[in-house]
Amino acid sequence: MKILKFISPLILFFPVLLIQFIFVPMIAIGSIIPNLIIILLTYYALKFGQITGTILGSIYGLVFDIISGGILGSAMFAGTLSGFIAGYFYNENKTDFNLKTIFFVFIVFISATFNSFFYLLLTNTEIELSASYLIIENGILPGIYTSAISIPFMIFNKNLK
Repeated sequence: MKILKFISPLILFFPVLLIQFIFVPMIAIGSIIPNLIIILLTYYALKFGQITGTILGSIYGLVFDIISGGILGSAMFAGTLSGFIAGYFYNENKTDFNLKTIFFVFIVFISATFNSFFYLLLTNTEIELSASYLIIENGILPGIYTSAISIPFMIFNKNLK
């Protein structure tokens, strides 16, 4: 059973990555897109802890960088940071509470906001961007969209025993 703990996040990652690349751009609002990978990363960080979240964030980010052809290390850094932040809320006595309540959506919002902000900060080459543009339009708004997308995931998880 312990082997499933390490393999299942990697097995689930590739279908989520395909959905992220193929279908998620179709539901984009302007340049704001939800990040399904962060939802999966937050789930595993809250279920297994901060170290698992940090390692998974770096693996997910590295694979995302390689497949997307972006700047190598930018998504890896943002994913590592997001996994670390999501794992900060890990408490083995409150795993069900964290995963099955609106608190999960709140943690997804925080993780997605930091992920979007730092990913754009590392990949954007325009120097003329303002701080409010970076924080609001490329940090908070994608965080809100990603957390809204995570609500059905929380409801589905709530019905599991």
